[in-house]
Amino acid sequence: MFAFSAVGVFALTLAGCEIGYLARGAYEEARLLWHRKPISEELAKPDLAPDVRAKLEMVLQVRSFARERLGLNVGGAYTSIAPVDANAITWVVMAAPKDSLVPYTWWFPIVGRVPYRGYFDADSARAEASQLESEGLDTLVRSAVAFSSLGFFNDPVLSNLLALDRVTLAGVIIHELFHRTYFLASDVMFDESAASYVGSRGAAEFFAATEGEHAPNTVRAREVVASDLKFGDFLLKEEAHLLKLYGSGLSRDEILKQRVVLFKQVQADYSRLKPSLSGLERFDLDKQPLNNAVLINYRLYFHHLDDFAALDRLHHNDLRATIKAIIGLAKANSNDPFYAIWQATRQAEAGSGTERVADRVSELGFVSGEEMVRAGD
Repeated sequence: MFAFSAVGVFALTLAGCEIGYLARGAYEEARLLWHRKPISEELAKPDLAPDVRAKLEMVLQVRSFARERLGLNVGGAYTSIAPVDANAITWVVMAAPKDSLVPYTWWFPIVGRVPYRGYFDADSARAEASQLESEGLDTLVRSAVAFSSLGFFNDPVLSNLLALDRVTLAGVIIHELFHRTYFLASDVMFDESAASYVGSRGAAEFFAATEGEHAPNTVRAREVVASDLKFGDFLLKEEAHLLKLYGSGLSRDEILKQRVVLFKQVQADYSRLKPSLSGLERFDLDKQPLNNAVLINYRLYFHHLDDFAALDRLHHNDLRATIKAIIGLAKANSNDPFYAIWQATRQAEAGSGTERVADRVSELGFVSGEEMVRAGD
């Protein structure tokens, strides 16, 4: 199962221009932090449910693993737990033009331009979506079960996360710790896709180290990694058909007519793919009404995961080294980190040598995707 999260919900909710929006966000964030309780205190309770105990103990183990084995900035995050009343801690609104896969964005301090806006109640999110729809945009309102304050606070484990299975929970914690470690402002697609890869791979490494190479959780976690890659490849292929239509020069009315056919094809293709996926069972891409905002939502988390995997192979599947490389490449090429990663891996395949490419991770000389077209994609 894949659990959607949101980057920097604290920043998103507190940086709004409207006084009411800011006040509500401040209140909800403060309420979560105020009600935090140390996990150690929960574990000291003799009547704690065995499943809850096991998952809280695992969270602490994942923290240690992420810090010691993956080099992530753990700080004091996930040493506490905060109760929440619902399955979703926030509701996220997304939007896009009907003839484009470029998302509608909002600008906030700290995080820059982001393709969603967070709310702490569904009604407010739906009202925002209705306003955007009246302006002729596709919209999506979805829940986010986890968030990262990007290191501004020591985020607690939200009680709703304990309903997740162990593999998913471990992946979510590592995903959010990657956000705490590195965040590229105004590039949420890179932030989320990188965190998705690191979260899934990190969970597989965690269970291999703690339960064994052939343990059921290890096997399942590795199946999730493979499924993420397969789903990401699926999205790229479907995206190509839509991009061709949207760039065809046809009239808007004709584009909107033809995209209905393409959306049906996406659903048919996904219905055939779905049985082969592990960990993505909750996705109903074959059943839910499709529009550009819906597809962009998936693209945010699964964009070019194959290049992250190729970079991982370049570093001999040493995830700590891969994380360092991802961050180094992104810092050196903030205008197009996806292209920098793609170029690094292709240079290795072209025979430049593992040591040479690894050494270049921290260099500043990569050519931007704005200057060169990504050949072969």
